[in-house]
Amino acid sequence: MGSRIAFSYCALLLVTLLPLSANASSKLYIVYMGEKKHEDPSVVTATHHDILTSVHGSEDESLKSIVYSYKHEFSGFAAMLTETQARTLASIWPESRSFDDNGYSFVPARWKGICQTETAFNATSCNRKIIGAWWYSEGIDAMDLKGEYMSPRDFNGHGTHVASTIAGGEVQGVSYGGLATGTARGGAPRARLAIYKVLWGPNTAASDTDILAAIDDAIQDGVDVLSLSLGRGARHEFPGTLHAVLRGISVVFSAGNDGPAPQTVTNVMPWVTTVAASTMDRAFPTLISLGNKEKLVGQSLYYNSTLNSDDFKELVHAGSCTAEWLASNNVTGKIVLCYAPRLAPSVLPRVELSLTINRTVGAGAKGLIFAQYTTNLLLICKGGMPCIVVDYEIAQRIESYLAITESPIVKVSPGMTVVGDGVLSPRVASFSSRGPSPLFPGILKPDITAPGVGILAAVRGFYALMDGTSMACPHVSAVTALLKSVHPDWSPAMIKFAIVTTASVTDQFGVPIEAESVPRKVADPFDFGGGHMDPDRAANPGLVYDVDAREYNKFFNCTLGSSHGCESYQLNLNLPSIAIPDLKDHVTVQRTVTNVGAVRTTYHAVLEAPARVVMSVEPSVITFVKGSSTSMTFRVSFTTKRRVQGGFTFGSLTWSDGNTHSVRIPVAVRTVIQDFVADTS
Repeated sequence: MGSRIAFSYCALLLVTLLPLSANASSKLYIVYMGEKKHEDPSVVTATHHDILTSVHGSEDESLKSIVYSYKHEFSGFAAMLTETQARTLASIWPESRSFDDNGYSFVPARWKGICQTETAFNATSCNRKIIGAWWYSEGIDAMDLKGEYMSPRDFNGHGTHVASTIAGGEVQGVSYGGLATGTARGGAPRARLAIYKVLWGPNTAASDTDILAAIDDAIQDGVDVLSLSLGRGARHEFPGTLHAVLRGISVVFSAGNDGPAPQTVTNVMPWVTTVAASTMDRAFPTLISLGNKEKLVGQSLYYNSTLNSDDFKELVHAGSCTAEWLASNNVTGKIVLCYAPRLAPSVLPRVELSLTINRTVGAGAKGLIFAQYTTNLLLICKGGMPCIVVDYEIAQRIESYLAITESPIVKVSPGMTVVGDGVLSPRVASFSSRGPSPLFPGILKPDITAPGVGILAAVRGFYALMDGTSMACPHVSAVTALLKSVHPDWSPAMIKFAIVTTASVTDQFGVPIEAESVPRKVADPFDFGGGHMDPDRAANPGLVYDVDAREYNKFFNCTLGSSHGCESYQLNLNLPSIAIPDLKDHVTVQRTVTNVGAVRTTYHAVLEAPARVVMSVEPSVITFVKGSSTSMTFRVSFTTKRRVQGGFTFGSLTWSDGNTHSVRIPVAVRTVIQDFVADTS
């Protein structure tokens, strides 16, 4: 049972009837909700009152507005609503098909949680799929609660999206406006969900006090996996998660969305799995047709061609698209090219694009072509107006056309969906936060990367695409839940480390995975930890690293200011990675592996030494035979070739049985001359 944020209702249909009162602004609407979710008619009616209260703002107004409650053979109601209230009601998501509980047995007896009810969320909102729900708001500012549901019900869609990505049931024929059409299914579709709502408002405000309370309740309730798609930036860690791990609960966190800058990774405690975000083999190419018959390609999520005709429109070049330029030039009804490469060093595309969209829409433009030096920006470009992202090469060709054409025109076609080997993937997303951790550079983070770009999942009553390490985190949470079911005797460390050591560092063609940066580069452990998650290999890793959760207490004491033995302890903590942030001359570290594969197996060490470092392992061959110990300890030594005050370089250590299993851990080493002085180049 993962700890997630999600809610649901059944499909909802509104039918408008004639006004029945002197208040001409109100009309009688039928709200048909399909199959009833409870045998008690009074409970069904209470659900209707809750929904109406959410749009009227008070219970009294809700009771006055309802005309009929359909509660015996099906669920629904008739009520007096204004047009605005009806539109609002239409976007109160029904019980998403992703959380349908058909085929589920009774809730396990060991489950101790409850379904906490309040605004637009009552006991029937839980079922045999969503088995518990809570909300925590004591630490939230009143401004962030304005317009929110004071209940477990999701306001901004973030939690619902995460929950359905983890454990949503199979739903066929979903899409985002016809893009990315296919079957939506969570990574662990038969898992049950418990919901702990700690994020509030459009900006997903959160409080440490609320999060700690939620973690405390989740441990007591009996969850198996805690999935936390939240973060507060580098150097901020959430308390309480160690207690979950001590109780055998796996904890999975998002790494943060502050990349590609280094030292931005968050949630870096060694007992949690920290997840970076990467792309998948899907793209949304969009055809740009110029008036000279030249055809170029960008990317967008533009699909609503009915809002814009397919005719050519006037094209203007607005440079950096400043508010001043747009105010002094007529762009009404035109498509605007925003291309200012000289500002690239001082402009962050994902920030500037959002501002540019608002400015161009406000100026009356009918479309935007935005030039940028990075990708992963498509979801900012949503809505009816064509908003196409292009690189500087395409932008230059458009500008060249503008320069020689007296009346330049352009036509933008709706986006298309392309899936398969023709799409370069996976790539670490540009927004994904990067290591090393400024708090603990001796703990290599993030741990792993998983799909977090363009993820289609449930949001309220529909399905939408979202980006973020928040979307990558539930992928790893789902695999963690599956591994717990396959290997119920494995510790949280064994499960986490199996995922890390079996990850892939190459794409389907055997080419090293790249990371979106400035410029794009080959990904390193500070981008993706062990690599891109491979669930099938994680289920049969051959060897695993393990840590008795009580060992983490020593690390926790180090975080509180105790320094005695901390450096040695961190170096020798049995993690599936080695990070040495201060190699002056020579260091030896120790690790232990446990055989979870065949009884008679021999593994050979394969070393990839970091640049300017001599690396060796002793023993270099380990053999497991019947009757012997299932665990083997080895030592890894590092000696610098030259003493310089330098940056990190990377390598790896792989134990291979020459056949099925290849158990790889990443290595990061920084040579130094003086303590506590980083790279001076």
